[in-house]
Amino acid sequence: MKITVKILNETFTVPCKDGSQKIEWLAEETMRRYRKARSLPVDLAGKSPGFQVRRARGDGLLDPDDPIVDVLDDNDFVHVVLSTGCGSGSALVPAGTQSGLHYQEPIEYLSLDGNSLTPADLMQLGKGLYKIKLTDNSLSKVKEARKLLENILTENKVCYGINTGFGKFARTVIPGNKLVELQENLIRSHSAGVGPPLTPERTRMLFALRINVLAKGYSGVSFETLTRMIDAFNASCLPWIPEKGTVGASGDLAPLSHLAQGMLGEGRMWSPKTGWGEAKDVLEAHGLKPVKLGPKEGLALINGTQLITSLGAEALERAEGIARQADIVAALTLDVLKGTTRAFDSDIHAARPHKGQIEVARRFRSLLHSELYPSEISESHRFCDRVQDAYTLRCCPQVHGIVKDTIDFVRGIITTEMNSATDNPMVFPQRHEIISGGNFHGEYPAKALDYLAIGVHELASMSERRIERLCNPSLSELPAFLVEEGGLNSGFMIAHCTAAALVSENKVLTHPSSVDSLSTSAATEDHVSMGGFAARKALQVVEHVEQVLAIELLAACQAMEFLRPLHTTVPLEKVYDLVRNVADPWDKDRFMSPDIDAVTRLLREGEAWETVKPYVDEYQREVWGAAKPYLDDFHEREVKELRMGSPTSSYLSNLPLHQLRMGP
Repeated sequence: MKITVKILNETFTVPCKDGSQKIEWLAEETMRRYRKARSLPVDLAGKSPGFQVRRARGDGLLDPDDPIVDVLDDNDFVHVVLSTGCGSGSALVPAGTQSGLHYQEPIEYLSLDGNSLTPADLMQLGKGLYKIKLTDNSLSKVKEARKLLENILTENKVCYGINTGFGKFARTVIPGNKLVELQENLIRSHSAGVGPPLTPERTRMLFALRINVLAKGYSGVSFETLTRMIDAFNASCLPWIPEKGTVGASGDLAPLSHLAQGMLGEGRMWSPKTGWGEAKDVLEAHGLKPVKLGPKEGLALINGTQLITSLGAEALERAEGIARQADIVAALTLDVLKGTTRAFDSDIHAARPHKGQIEVARRFRSLLHSELYPSEISESHRFCDRVQDAYTLRCCPQVHGIVKDTIDFVRGIITTEMNSATDNPMVFPQRHEIISGGNFHGEYPAKALDYLAIGVHELASMSERRIERLCNPSLSELPAFLVEEGGLNSGFMIAHCTAAALVSENKVLTHPSSVDSLSTSAATEDHVSMGGFAARKALQVVEHVEQVLAIELLAACQAMEFLRPLHTTVPLEKVYDLVRNVADPWDKDRFMSPDIDAVTRLLREGEAWETVKPYVDEYQREVWGAAKPYLDDFHEREVKELRMGSPTSSYLSNLPLHQLRMGP
């Protein structure tokens, strides 16, 4: 009997023989394996933190004294949830490590004003690196909007969502003594999500983004309610929010309702201090009180696109990171396959001056053979008769470039959406009006994230073909599957299959979810964006791209073993060293998944980019310094002729002036 157990950020398969051991033993054995995997002291009897064991299906709590065989099936999946209260001497996490087990409350604040939050900021908030506060201007706007709403109520005017029902019930007027109950019922009935919960990081992002939108002052939420939300965020009191259930119009109602439900003190909630518990108890443990909703406040908390946009912001940031590093991985593969650098000549790309294409080509020139960074591998085939390479090597600027431009486009949409009021109705104090509209519709981020998935997928599509070239001896002139004694050893044979499987999955995942729509709320909401699925798919696609490129990077480093004693360029050798810090050369078959996981983490954390960036910057300085006098003369002459109406190079007439200085 075997049980798969997840603890913190690791997953273990624990053999249980006949299953007669108790659940407590399963938890202790998992913690022992975790310590061993993290090179922590294994013999720490009596020092383990408290824990709960829960089934992955249904989240059922298991009694530590129950025999495993009585409550679990073979190949079942469970979570070991560690209790809090463990200090810096935790048996599982070394001192100074940030995690749910050993959480360090941030001391710095990020000010939110509803207008200037960036995707990078949101990622930092998700990691728990900052608390938040509102600017004075935002607080004033929030108070003005609430005052108008209360004035309208005293005038007995009928306003949607304030003293009417919702959706199909919009024409049902609610009496004044039922307005609070109306808002509470809204939250409870709309808390209908399903599926696994958002991680703490993603819950923080969603939470922070909703606060940012409320800070714009168009929602009519009270100062007291918003303050209690900020206090809960700063204490990392995070409600249970299932990831599925939104159609992306009227906003992300189900997930945001679960967020609001926790703030009411209902449902489940987690914090580093308490672990999972009833929301009311978790808030109380932090000295916080549940929110008491006033008129419109329930609607103000749940009407918006913040699930789509927060998940989209993560997908965007990770896509940008892996896109930069895809250039590095491809450059290393090109060198070990003895490709040519001629395809990256600046004049080729100046003749087709797409911004992303030019940037990628420049990056390839920075990494590959040059006077500044010579490659012995490149020199070894200097006089070969090969004229050009396969498209997945030669056309990286053209393919990777449009991915970069796609990311830039999506960044504009997501950043705007992050700082937009997406409520309905919206409160306009200066006009003394409350107006119903449609800003909750998630079509903008939904379409953008479908586009992001389509774009970033091509990085994996190209990478998988390069892995094939590395593994195929008829294409690489390297040993089959990059291993000695082929036949006895299979090498990278199935690693390539894994890459192919992920790319094939991506082909399905890149089908746009936003082309679909189903009418909801008795045809009142007759067109929806399906943006929640667009965001979740985009994240899946990005994760697959990270994994495929990790396999390629491992394969390229393995190929280098067969080219020694030759060396590639200095920056690419540094990447090789980075990989070898977590994955040894492949001299015979061994368990490969840990190597893939380790290199995937390197890429996800941007370590390959951070490794080469100083060398890329130095190359740019060196080459730009040498070329600048010639470029200055060219620039002045061409600009003068352009302005005289007789350009000497026709393509330049279509360029903005800043692109005339494309650099080396």
